[in-house]
Amino acid sequence: MSSLGEVAERFEGLIGDLMARDHVPGLSLAIVKDGKIAYARGFGARSLKDSLPATGQTLYGIGSCTKSFTALAIMQLAEQGKLSVHDPVKKYLSEFKIGKEENPITIHHILSHSSGIPDLGSADIEIDRFLGIDEKWVPLTSFEDAILFINGAKDEVAAEPGKKFFYLNEGYTLLGWIIEKVSNMRYEDYIKEKILKPMKMNRSAFLNEKLEKDADVATPYFVQRKEGTLMPISSAYPIDRLAYAAGGLASSVTELTNYLITCMSEGIFEGARILDSALLAEMYKPHIDTGVSTFFGKRWYGYGWRTDENFFGHKVVGHSGSVAVSSADLRFVPDLNIGVAVACNNGMAESTYLIAPVVLAFLMGKDPMKEISIFEIERKMGMLVGEYESYKGILKVSVMRKGGILFVESKDKLAEQSFALIPENDRLENLRFCIPAGGIRMPAEFVVDSSGKIDLYIERNRFHKVKGLG
Repeated sequence: MSSLGEVAERFEGLIGDLMARDHVPGLSLAIVKDGKIAYARGFGARSLKDSLPATGQTLYGIGSCTKSFTALAIMQLAEQGKLSVHDPVKKYLSEFKIGKEENPITIHHILSHSSGIPDLGSADIEIDRFLGIDEKWVPLTSFEDAILFINGAKDEVAAEPGKKFFYLNEGYTLLGWIIEKVSNMRYEDYIKEKILKPMKMNRSAFLNEKLEKDADVATPYFVQRKEGTLMPISSAYPIDRLAYAAGGLASSVTELTNYLITCMSEGIFEGARILDSALLAEMYKPHIDTGVSTFFGKRWYGYGWRTDENFFGHKVVGHSGSVAVSSADLRFVPDLNIGVAVACNNGMAESTYLIAPVVLAFLMGKDPMKEISIFEIERKMGMLVGEYESYKGILKVSVMRKGGILFVESKDKLAEQSFALIPENDRLENLRFCIPAGGIRMPAEFVVDSSGKIDLYIERNRFHKVKGLG
């Protein structure tokens, strides 16, 4: 494993590049190694208006990373004998009406997102409402509203419990209510007293709990295009109490390292046992296949954590989260005792979720730019984007990137057309694509010659790249 001093300059430069690419005002990173915090610093601004720097102590909304804290609370209550993860949800929430008596939805199913209920969109409703982007006119401001909204989705159930993975934000809202019923404490009070305080995460709090009193809180931003220019728009954090258990926690990467240390120390932090090691292991156990294949093998979901099974031969446990205007990512490698916490104040930035694996790879002595295929894909896609012309400029097309897909766009006097370029190989090991159009699959291929010149062949046409797109 490489020493931190050998790799810091390499990943710090890359972080700056990714922040510029994804329009991230401020970002913070911390690294845990061998049970201790080994690195923590901020990049950019926690507040653009006041030109305040991001630091290792800056608080950000961490979104769905909160789910592991909610799952930890459930496991603590199980350890105390106050509930079992195999209990039906209805045992504690009689108001919950979804599921069959002979095959009920259990706490286990909710923890592992295997209830069979697809996501119902309450998080989108709340975020859009807070940001003033859209209003769906769905009543969702109280327990009664929320349980009515959830129960109204009986016909949305798409699988028997335990059979299929559907990431369900509303499920973790149910878990928050169960924690309140069983503990006789408000959800946020339970998390503070039983989890945050023992791990000395004393500045961590739930969003909208007067965070403005803290001296180092990130201003949340969403990026909008105004008159052709991308502009960061400051906002409030779009979370209220109904969403706390699913994604309402704010924390700093420094305090999150205490959490990672606990997770890699069999549930113990500075001599205080937070959870029995066997129950903690149950949280990381691959309870259900998510159906997602990453560049690091198959992805599984446990209880509030997901697992990538093969990151350079090692299991990586982690979770990410976003509330549209801030985001976070936590990952650790149990058998190497290293972990990374990342957070930033742009919730739509892909870079948040690239940085942790990059840093882990560097720490493991790998070169992520060469050995993590997503970076090679990024390089190739960037190379192909641009303006293309046929012989004497008679036909002109543009190759554009939208999200993770390339599109070819043509504009002429008669029509404007845009077609997706579907790669023959997911990792772009060759540069052959097809264009689905009009019920047929038209071949398309990029050819790069020894001098770096690029030609695009689409069916009968040959186009030469004449200009890149900045």
